[in-house]
Amino acid sequence: MSHLRELYRAEQLPVFQNRMFATAEEARTCTKGDICLVQDMRTGLIFNQAFEPELMQYDEHYQNEQAVSSIFRAHLQNVAQIIERHFAAHSLIEVGCGKGYFLEHLQAQGFDISGLDPTYEGDNPNIIRQYFTPELGLHADGLILRHVLEHVQDPLAFIEHLRQSNGGSGKIYIEVPCFDWICEQRAWFDIFYEHVNYFRLSDFQRIFGHVYESGHTFSGQYLYVVADLASLRHPNFDPDDAFDFPADFLASVDHYRQQLSTQRSAQRRSAIWGGASKGVIFALFMQRAGAAIEFVIDINPAKQGKYLAATGLQVRAPEEVLRELEPGADIFVMNSNYLAEIQSMTANACTLLTVDHQPGNQDG
Repeated sequence: MSHLRELYRAEQLPVFQNRMFATAEEARTCTKGDICLVQDMRTGLIFNQAFEPELMQYDEHYQNEQAVSSIFRAHLQNVAQIIERHFAAHSLIEVGCGKGYFLEHLQAQGFDISGLDPTYEGDNPNIIRQYFTPELGLHADGLILRHVLEHVQDPLAFIEHLRQSNGGSGKIYIEVPCFDWICEQRAWFDIFYEHVNYFRLSDFQRIFGHVYESGHTFSGQYLYVVADLASLRHPNFDPDDAFDFPADFLASVDHYRQQLSTQRSAQRRSAIWGGASKGVIFALFMQRAGAAIEFVIDINPAKQGKYLAATGLQVRAPEEVLRELEPGADIFVMNSNYLAEIQSMTANACTLLTVDHQPGNQDG
């Protein structure tokens, strides 16, 4: 298609990064798909042209709850303050509420809120275990869409569907990963199959005619907008907002391969801290580069004892792995937002490398 400009390719990535597996073999043979990131030169939007939605079947094995960390809970508190500014005394629906932590946080603050998510496992009567459909007859003053839109094949049609189902009006809070941050940090482990769309703040300024507030959060990794649903419009490509993909995007793959080889030469084993999306892709790229990781650490009990997609590495609790790692061993920290938390838990016994910073600017 002449209106699509190819930006990036990656082959045979697991279709779910946050799906946990009971055995290593099941994890290694998980369903995989290709990535071909393109930019639509009519709208300016960036997405995976190779995405196959029929591969995406979310169930109870999908584990993406981050609120076990105090750092992430602090982020959610910041988001709650944004919601308070714009949605006080409003009825709310959280579309894609996950395990319900944020919804129940807002409930505790007095918000009238309902939620929908097919992966929900609890017993909150305000949460329906299914996708948002008009047949549910749900309507609210405001909608919350946290880390949902990047998963939807046609995001414009999806927002329009929400707008119509909500009577053509209301406010919406949208939060997604920031593609500008991914590119600036050369965070190749933040591009994966499950995310079909990759947004910049300028995209939402073209999608909505009226944006009440916008910005970045979670140390720049996420972007957010609060917008008027009634102002939804078809975005047009802005030549002044042209996007150039960094030529050295994958340069750090070889850097970390060499780092792992050095550790092995010194007879030290290595670990990654973070058994979620970033860790899955980082471990897979390292394995393919011939530099396998020995351990995966995650503080989420729901992940511990289970296996990561594609590599089949087992996720273990911090205290278990730290007993086995040699002093000074490398731990590759998948998200630098958690560095202080990890430093405290490791008592500085290991070398911590933050992979979402450019190599050469590391903390340890």
